[in-house]
Amino acid sequence: MTTAPSPRALDHPARDQIRLEAVLHALSDPVRLRIVRDMAREGAELSCSYFDLPVTKSTTTHHFRVLRESGVIQQVYRGTAKLNALRGDDLDALFPGLLGTVLSAAAAQAARAGGTLPADA
Repeated sequence: MTTAPSPRALDHPARDQIRLEAVLHALSDPVRLRIVRDMAREGAELSCSYFDLPVTKSTTTHHFRVLRESGVIQQVYRGTAKLNALRGDDLDALFPGLLGTVLSAAAAQAARAGGTLPADA
């Protein structure tokens, strides 16, 4: 007898299915880049409610979906919370130095802007 997948299980690309263009697209949006910067800074799984984003809840959900489907983050349900973790090991194995370079560039940009991302982020 096969077990049906949990209705709360989320689809993620396997490491070998992660595409550079999808990762770059996901990281090109200021809100998604802000999410990734926060996750990298904290270095731990974070619930969706951790993030204080200047967008609606439905738009926030969309941004997390883009990050998950591109392979940038892993999302799992733990109880009623959806936890998010950066797939840094997978990204570094596939695209060495990419994530670190993007995060460094984003930090430099934020520093030039007075410590924040652009207003639309």
